[in-house]
Amino acid sequence: MGQTDVMQAEAPRTARGVWWRLLSTVGPGVIVMLANTDAGCIITAAQSGAVWGYAMVLPQLVLIPIVYLVQEITVRLGLVTGQGHGQLIRRHFGRGWAWLSVSTLFLSAIGALVTEFAGIAGVGALFGISPYYTVSIATILLIALALTGSYKRVERIGIAMGLFELALVPGALLAHPSWHQLVQGLATVPLNHPSYVYLLAANVGAVIMPWMIFYQQSAVVDRKLTLRDLRFARWDTFLGSILTQVIMIAVVIMIAATVGRTRPNAPLETVGDIAQGLTPFLGAAAAKVIFGLGMLGASFVAALVVSLAGAWGIGEVTGIRHSLNTRWKDAKAFYTVYSLAHIGGALLVFSGLNLITLSVDTEVMNSLLLPIVLGFLLLLERRALPPEYRMRGAYRWVVTGLSFIVMAFGVYMGLQIVV
Repeated sequence: MGQTDVMQAEAPRTARGVWWRLLSTVGPGVIVMLANTDAGCIITAAQSGAVWGYAMVLPQLVLIPIVYLVQEITVRLGLVTGQGHGQLIRRHFGRGWAWLSVSTLFLSAIGALVTEFAGIAGVGALFGISPYYTVSIATILLIALALTGSYKRVERIGIAMGLFELALVPGALLAHPSWHQLVQGLATVPLNHPSYVYLLAANVGAVIMPWMIFYQQSAVVDRKLTLRDLRFARWDTFLGSILTQVIMIAVVIMIAATVGRTRPNAPLETVGDIAQGLTPFLGAAAAKVIFGLGMLGASFVAALVVSLAGAWGIGEVTGIRHSLNTRWKDAKAFYTVYSLAHIGGALLVFSGLNLITLSVDTEVMNSLLLPIVLGFLLLLERRALPPEYRMRGAYRWVVTGLSFIVMAFGVYMGLQIVV
């Protein structure tokens, strides 16, 4: 928006036409933002609410424009060039840089898949279902969904599952938060406390995942959106930005009003930990259903988006056919990569590997990848786009500055975990 909106696309003449175009465009931005609120992010939000209560609500509000501004660049790159992120890196910086970016992305995707499958297994455990059943069924469903040969179908089902995350919103209300303390928390920014800065870095570093950029740019291409859809694709991204942060805020408020009030230092590292902490306030059934549905939706849609981002990225670098609109026999390599990512993630969950350590390692990789991914994003914005579609003036400096802040927090978070 703003100074980047230099294209005057032919707009529909009626309000009905505007809403129809918007509804027909909504999808890539919403699904990637629902995936952004994945299992790891929900646990981070829960820890933030437990330790710092309502003081962690303000950062979630501030992150709305940040996540939008960064992802909006991917929308322009995809619509103007008609190419995915990996393909643009290969074209403008060479195959070596493209392979570096995509290979680390794929490794990160495998680690992220383990986190999402662990979240699904945790939800099953709440109801006494073995992880072997829940993870196996989720793996089969995710692979079968991609093999339907329709990007729109995959997107719609992914969004439908992701919307289960909205169960967390009434959960925040049922926790009976103190609105007075919430207002006070909005005015509290204790940057002099190391633990606050650490959790702030965790939230900022997690707001832009490397796979989000790869996914949304490839998704607008696979969705066959054109420059005429730019205005509506921006609204799609903005809607998703609000949606993801509303869910994060709901988790912070729900935990601040319950666990944060009585046991602020309680360990909240798994689905079971959080549900158990909510039980005295919401009741056993409500705690399981509300948090279980939210975590299930978050883990499923994130597993879908992360694996597609990795498969698309590899397809763009290697030049193999990589569209969800193709059948298995016409894109065997692409679907094989996608399927192996899920199978690999599931096997790691079954292997007895220390999932906490692997999740931490994945978080470190995501954080340390941010300078590379965001750096390429900003460079491509200047090199791959015609002058009329580039950022200019104050808008350019604001977006660049915010991107560097996200990079700095990401690196800080990664180094803190390593050290």
